[in-house]
Amino acid sequence: MTVSEVQERNPLLCGSSGRIGEVLIGETRQVIEPATLVIFGITGDLSRKKLIPAIYDLARSGQLPPDFDLVGFARDGANAETRLREAVIAHARTPFDPALWETLTERITLVQGSFDDVDAYARLAAQLSALDNRRGKPGNYVFYLSVPPSAFATVCDGLAVVGLNRSALGWRRVVVEKPFGHDLASSQALGFALERVFPPTSIYRIDHYLGKETVQNILALRFANGMFEPLWNNRHIDHVQITMAESVGVTGRAGYYDGVGAARDVIQNHLLQLLALIAMEEPVAFDADSIATEKIKVLSATELHGPLSETSARGQYTAGVQNGLPVPGLAEEAGFPTDSVTETFAALTVGIATRRWAGVPFFIRTGKRLARRTTEIAVTFTPPVHGSAATRAAAVSNVLVFRVQPDDGIELHIGAKRPGEGMHIQPVSLGMDFRSVFDPAPEAYERLIHDVLRGDATLFPRREEVEWSWRVIDPLLEHWVGGGRPEAYSAGSAGPVSADGMLARTGRAWRAL
Repeated sequence: MTVSEVQERNPLLCGSSGRIGEVLIGETRQVIEPATLVIFGITGDLSRKKLIPAIYDLARSGQLPPDFDLVGFARDGANAETRLREAVIAHARTPFDPALWETLTERITLVQGSFDDVDAYARLAAQLSALDNRRGKPGNYVFYLSVPPSAFATVCDGLAVVGLNRSALGWRRVVVEKPFGHDLASSQALGFALERVFPPTSIYRIDHYLGKETVQNILALRFANGMFEPLWNNRHIDHVQITMAESVGVTGRAGYYDGVGAARDVIQNHLLQLLALIAMEEPVAFDADSIATEKIKVLSATELHGPLSETSARGQYTAGVQNGLPVPGLAEEAGFPTDSVTETFAALTVGIATRRWAGVPFFIRTGKRLARRTTEIAVTFTPPVHGSAATRAAAVSNVLVFRVQPDDGIELHIGAKRPGEGMHIQPVSLGMDFRSVFDPAPEAYERLIHDVLRGDATLFPRREEVEWSWRVIDPLLEHWVGGGRPEAYSAGSAGPVSADGMLARTGRAWRAL
């Protein structure tokens, strides 16, 4: 099918670019195969805030496949179209276009039923077959499980019962959201439940952080610039800090968050994935298999530093002041047990047992109700050890910072002479803001949904990556069991005092929030 034929069949979905379903591969634009996306839980929170707005933005930019259809599977379909329209208006990256939305809704259908209703899966199969026959499609389906992890196996088994997990002509792909288990054993059980229905190459585990442009630029900066790779080792790097700080609390997420905590919710997935990208060797190719191979090598060599009583910290926020306004503590949050021992702050120290990274500590922290919202990776280089005593005394540590959010960009902190007499050195920053250099980037879910539709698994963690990450985190979680309540820290602060002590023992300090 040519691009012009696609445009004729989907005139409004071509967007202002007039390029529906095209992707740039090398120097050639290729058309994505026709496909149907099925969202289980289409009226849920994630779907309304992230998935449907991302699909709308893909339609507006002409990035949906030809003959695209969206099928929603939900227990309650009342007023679904109205709710989805409101979600697009509220959360889409691009302005709302009523004509585009009307055309898109012509491609949206709903199947109503519960996840354990076999008849509902039969109705879904009939609906998908009817759409394929009507449009002459080969039967390419993406099943997006925007449902609790406890329902993953139920949905997959339901799809298998009616034969939707396999096809003689088209392909099948299934997308699952974190958490991928709550420890290694449950993660392995989940992997088995998925792989008994779908082959491993058809399973896409979403980590939306990997869809962010700054994260993808880690590899570009390291391997497309000759100045950094010679310094990317334990001879030149003193330590690395990986931080994800949130200013919000657990408001509205008590049912999910209690018993999960910061280490499981953020470190096991997002932050260890960032660590893998920072520390991995250059892949033989920038494709899914090659990049996964190098990330697995890093994660399998990653180990906790001990003793954990000194190299880790956990905390729970109490009432405080944020942005000049009083905010409640965790115990006062609606729906949260007052005696909960769930941590809202977690920090740990790991090392990587490879020749490149031996002896370099990686300090990782995350928390809620902290002083400000930021996610960054800071690589601190070793200060000069040669030269005159005066030069060494005046030197500053060079720091390369990847700002993942909210202000995406890269900074290099260097020392420069202050104007005037004498050699007075002060830190200065050389910065690059992505928004000032490049056109607005798509949101993470736009990129990831688009990649699933075209079958590119590069930005999706493999089962082995997930399981090695649990092997890193599980001993820390076991150490905390029976350890009483987490240390209190005031909302709006930088976290518990013990987190500062972690680094102080090594002669270092956290970057200021």
